[in-house]
Parts: sequence; C-alpha cells; structure tokens
Amino acid sequence: MKVLRVMLALSFLLLGGCLVVFREPLPANEQPPMAMLGEWSRTNEWGEHMFLDISRDGENTFKARLMTGSPDNLEGAEEYDFTVNRSGHRWYFSMRMPKRFGDSFAVGGFEITSRNELILYSLDDEVFVDAVQAGHLTGQVVEVAGEESALVTASTTEVLAFLNDPANSDVFVESSRFQRSDQ
Repeated sequence: MKVLRVMLALSFLLLGGCLVVFREPLPANEQPPMAMLGEWSRTNEWGEHMFLDISRDGENTFKARLMTGSPDNLEGAEEYDFTVNRSGHRWYFSMRMPKRFGDSFAVGGFEITSRNELILYSLDDEVFVDAVQAGHLTGQVVEVAGEESALVTASTTEVLAFLNDPANSDVFVESSRFQRSDQ
C-alpha cells in the first residue's frame, strides 16, 4: 500500500500522465521565493483534503511533506527532498526519484500567483517522447506502466534550453493548485 501511496503522491505532484525522468537534476542555482515556504492546502479530484508543508532542509535543499485528510496526519505523510532552479522567467524543482526508478530525477515547474496560490506544473510526457524520437533531446523512449515515456539523458544546459524555448511552452501541464493554508 505504501508503494501505491508514493506513486499517487508523485503523480499528484508531478505528473499529467507518465513520468518523464532525467539523468541529471537541474542545478540548485537560486533560493526560491520565500513565499513558497510554509503550509498549503487543496481539495483533490476525489474530495480529499491535501496539505503540503514546504520547509528548508539545508543550504540548497528543501523538503515537501504531503499529508492527506489532516495537516496532523504525519503517519501517512510522504516526504520529498528537492532543489530549486530559476532559468529565464521560470522556476523549476528537481527531486531524486526513489531507487526503484533507477538513478534518475523528476523535474517540474512552479509559480506563486498574486492570489497567494502555489501552482505546480508537470511535464507532458508525450512532448518529451516526441522530442527524444525526433532527436531534439538526447534520451530514450521507455515503457512505464504499459505506456511510452522518456528518459532524458541530455545535459542540463540542453534541458534548460528546451524548457525555456517559447516553442515548447506546451510542455508544462498544471498538475495541482494549492492555497496558502492560513487564508
């Protein structure tokens, strides 16, 4: 059951479909906006209350703790360590995947709106599969849960150039929207 919860949490936070994984994390090059730290909440598609607590975990690392039902449900909490990167006008986060997914990283985007919302973006796996097949990004197409996905082995510089290219703006898919908990 724990494996299922991890997969659901990962898909909730990062995925619009299958998982796009990367061999290298994006470098932690900038401190995130301070407004990102703290407690966030939302009601998911099944009517469950979700709570996200983001805190500093080191000089360049952060911890996201995701709880279902109650912000005090620490027994069922899932924790993820991540780093933050800002490139151009976009904010990105990178997190190491559990060992069973190999030595790889997940990458997503985020923004904090003027309405005090934290919006998390996943990467569209189909766009990455197409980019790898067309030779626009180095990597390979892999099968995950019976569907094609991408394992991107391109350098960080190439990945950021691809993500920041306005022609690839459709790569970002909103995966969840949180509201500051004290609002």
